[in-house]
Amino acid sequence: MNKIAINIRQRLSLRKPLAEALDVVEHLTDLLSLEKQPADADNAAFLKKELAKVKIQFPHVKDFEREFPSFAFSIATGIGKTRLMGACIAYLYLAKGIRHFFVLAPNLTLYEKLIRDFSDQSYEKYVFKGIAEFVSNAPVVVTGDNYEKHRKNMNHPMFPGMEAPIEINIFNIAKFNTENKTSKKGGEIQAPRMRRLSEYIGQSYYDYLAGLSDLVILMDEAHRYHADASKKAINELRPVLGLEMTATPTDEKGKLFKNIVYEYNLAQALADGKYVKNPTVAKRKDFSKGNMSDTEVDTIKLEDAVSVHEKAKLHLEKYALDHNVPLVKPFILVVCRNIQHAKETVELLESSGFYEGRYQGKVLQIDSSTKKQEEIEQQFVSLEKPDNKIEIVVHVNMLKEGWDVTNLYTIVPLRAADAPILIEQSIGRGLRLPYGGQRTGDPEVDKLTVIAHENFEAVIAKANDPNSVLSKLTYIVLDKDEDVVPGTKIVTAPTVQQTAITDLLKQAETAPTVQKQKEIQANVDARRAVWTVLETHNITISNTEQLLTPEETLRVEEEAVAFIKSNAATSGSLFAEEEAKEQIAQVKQVLKVVISEFVENVIPIPRITIQQDEVKAVYNWFNLDTSLDRFKYSYINPEIIRVGLKDKSVETFAGTESGLLINSPRDLIVGELINNDDIDYDKCNKLLYHLANQAIETIASYGHDNKVVAAIVHQHKNDIAEKIYNQVMQHFEIQSSGFKASKILPFIKILPQNMTEVPGYGKRDFRDIIESKSVVKKYIFTGFLKSYFTENKFDSSTEQDFAYVLEADRKVLRWLRPAPNQFSIYWGNGAKKYEPDFIVETEDAIYMIETKASKNVDDKDVNDKRAAAELYCERATEFTTANSGKPWHYIMLRHDHVTRTNSFEYLIQHNYIP
Repeated sequence: MNKIAINIRQRLSLRKPLAEALDVVEHLTDLLSLEKQPADADNAAFLKKELAKVKIQFPHVKDFEREFPSFAFSIATGIGKTRLMGACIAYLYLAKGIRHFFVLAPNLTLYEKLIRDFSDQSYEKYVFKGIAEFVSNAPVVVTGDNYEKHRKNMNHPMFPGMEAPIEINIFNIAKFNTENKTSKKGGEIQAPRMRRLSEYIGQSYYDYLAGLSDLVILMDEAHRYHADASKKAINELRPVLGLEMTATPTDEKGKLFKNIVYEYNLAQALADGKYVKNPTVAKRKDFSKGNMSDTEVDTIKLEDAVSVHEKAKLHLEKYALDHNVPLVKPFILVVCRNIQHAKETVELLESSGFYEGRYQGKVLQIDSSTKKQEEIEQQFVSLEKPDNKIEIVVHVNMLKEGWDVTNLYTIVPLRAADAPILIEQSIGRGLRLPYGGQRTGDPEVDKLTVIAHENFEAVIAKANDPNSVLSKLTYIVLDKDEDVVPGTKIVTAPTVQQTAITDLLKQAETAPTVQKQKEIQANVDARRAVWTVLETHNITISNTEQLLTPEETLRVEEEAVAFIKSNAATSGSLFAEEEAKEQIAQVKQVLKVVISEFVENVIPIPRITIQQDEVKAVYNWFNLDTSLDRFKYSYINPEIIRVGLKDKSVETFAGTESGLLINSPRDLIVGELINNDDIDYDKCNKLLYHLANQAIETIASYGHDNKVVAAIVHQHKNDIAEKIYNQVMQHFEIQSSGFKASKILPFIKILPQNMTEVPGYGKRDFRDIIESKSVVKKYIFTGFLKSYFTENKFDSSTEQDFAYVLEADRKVLRWLRPAPNQFSIYWGNGAKKYEPDFIVETEDAIYMIETKASKNVDDKDVNDKRAAAELYCERATEFTTANSGKPWHYIMLRHDHVTRTNSFEYLIQHNYIP
């Protein structure tokens, strides 16, 4: 890539496939003339000449398919075709000086979406965000609704002395076709509206576009523009270049485009596992249709879909709380056979007998019978908004291109005649990811589920075809024990401090006078203010004990008073000032008590970020091992075999060499090598060409002339590249300086612990023995005296037993179940965050504890996490011991050694995994 393309790639943070596609655009525009041909020119000869240039680097392009150079980019739904269009426009402007663009949308939904994508700089999906040249000179967007008037106040070459801005014309193809047709008015034939004279520029808009010398056309969902009418209208504009974006590069007859220049299809996206959800297909355990009616099967599938949906909803809510990100509200998509079936399905979902009527008013039917209803349309287009009440969308073949929501998590195809085909067609609608278009690492947040009970085996059979999208699916069986119980909700575990405040508020409710109630409320608010200040008071001290000194106590008091005054100033309450005075008066009374509670109850967790240093792929230089005749090949004469269908005769005759021999043997070998994921062309291209040259020289050394060598390389390129690749891997290594730690502060705020509260299970004393170990994780446990949180949940009976040991052991002072983001300990090349199970403090030390199944203790991931955690403890110990604190230790315990009769010290000394 040249500097301009690299800058665009970085500024727009293009994903790898989009960066590769932009690289292709760069190469194409360097090859092409980008010149507009006069109307009377020999266009056929010009196109033939341009195509010959392209075939040198892109031999698979067979034809432009239009009367101008045009190229198709086959890119999977959800990868970012619109963003690529923006990158192409920016590149063509900055590198080639092109100023006029014409963007075609296939329908009204995409038309309106593209207008906002290209014009609204405040929109999060604005395609030019980061392009400095467009900040002060933003592109002018011309639409199908304003093109007749937009030039009146616009800088343009037709207005002398004014500089022309970038111009992006966006049209709905249906509107474009309609307004390019003749019509009748009063019995007289009217010229097409686009061809009529413009009041402001003195010529028709269509003629204006056709007359531009640098017009580039970008076609979104390009498979929609191969009909004769569309093709003819577009050809008549005579643009200098066409860029076609589509996920389905076939025309209306099913024929593959001949101008595909780059492909990143859905199968590739699923295999990469980065830019789309992980799709799963699910059925109920032990399901058998038997004599069930279609309605009964539909009901079971919908009930299981709701179970999956409720589970996804809880995980998304918890993820948002734990990571302090916006809430994503998931919904279910139900695919019906026809409008009557859709109507019956909606009636079922909204009936009082379906989950006790919990989905009444939360179902949206969207098909040709409802699409034009304004209220339904508004609900449909706002599905991603958290305040949208819709949780189930029932549709009949209405979800076409441009429907790019990110919060679809469950798909239910009902009564599908060919379920595998329907799933293949529907799955793309739900693959977009909500958080920046990247996987989060949380399996439930990154998962799409397709319910396919009666067709489960058929889908699996279809998946045996490696070319099927379904071959990338994960198969799961829904166990009713794992279902989310309706009514399950997210609750936040109370802390020791919050429990004390709750007790005070209960006293206020029974206080004898209003004045006493106000006094208690002021006391509570003062406590909250002091505690809030303490949580951030980690810069001027080196350990929490210093908070008890007179100097720090005074500083905390001053900051708490300032905090109360600040809140009062922004509250808008008429009584804010009076309430603030009462709270400030209480600060002196509660100050020392709250500081003491903080020091006694909070485990001082040092703020340290542990992350891996930059990991580098190193391709060490070496000479190709050509011994043992590794590269000795014979030339194979091409032959054609012909078999008679009727008489079964077989004949062979000589063929001709492939036209691909125009490519240099060296480029053929390197081209095969870079198909391997481990080969980074930018980092090792010199080595690759060095090795390819040595391979070619070795082949030639067996007495072949250059022409035969080229033919041999073409015939055996895969084998040659594989042998070279294997040797490259022997000289390849990943270099890393290990982990590094950030600047250290003595303690950080203890983050809230968010838990699920499951109806029917409720709360249990932590000392209770739960007979069925599988349901331990459904209970909330209470009765803790040493835990920072007075209520906790556990993922296993091992964790519950370990908590019992901690509470019973006299040497344990306090312990904590840390929230998912409590620690910044990164592993897996910095992509994953480690979450320890327990933090335990004794008189002598602080322990980071992981309970692990014995069978998993030697897993690579377990050891990678452990290395990062041990470094955290090492760096924390260096800091704390230098500042009168306690050392940190990382301990991993085998789950089968943890019993309630063991002491904490025994477990540490005898069950440590070295």
